[in-house]
Amino acid sequence: MFKIAVLVSGGGTDFQSIIDAVESGKLNCKIEMLISSKEGAFAIDRAKKHGINYHVVSKKEFGAEQSNKILELTEGKVDLIVLAGCLSILNGELLNRFSNKMINIHPALIPSFCGDGMYGLKVHAAAIEKGVRFSGCTVHFVNNEVDGGAIILQEVVPVYFEDNAESLQKRILEEEHKILPKAIKLILEKKVKIIDNRVKIEE
Repeated sequence: MFKIAVLVSGGGTDFQSIIDAVESGKLNCKIEMLISSKEGAFAIDRAKKHGINYHVVSKKEFGAEQSNKILELTEGKVDLIVLAGCLSILNGELLNRFSNKMINIHPALIPSFCGDGMYGLKVHAAAIEKGVRFSGCTVHFVNNEVDGGAIILQEVVPVYFEDNAESLQKRILEEEHKILPKAIKLILEKKVKIIDNRVKIEE
């Protein structure tokens, strides 16, 4: 069976969307493990509730070795690594070994409002400050450029004048919870092809 590892840093609502998709039969895969970059993250409680193995690999504890520790935990055990609200910047051999086998979800339409330091409410605040009419979310492959990998799926969300960062985040999260499981499904069904850093989805 296709196996995934999910990396998180916080509450894990995107992680929960994957759990729900697996348990409902929409995703034919196994969540082999959760890896949290923070001790006490609520995502760990979600893992415990659903009988999913979990590990804490914090930047504070492992420093520059964080990516190597994640590689040690995942290599040979999973087919795909899913960053679902993971704030750690990964690097080194982990990226090489999981080239085109690691995806991330970002709460904006890349290439807008992305890159180092753009995460969480900061992204939505920047979108509102800029006055964009639309924002959204993106699932993309992970490479050595922050938010720079090939784009798999995007979903557009309108930005209203009355929005604040929290209200926009809430609506975008609803779409994240749909497209992240959808992207995993496309990958496990081998419908995703990368050609010149662009993704072709085959029917």
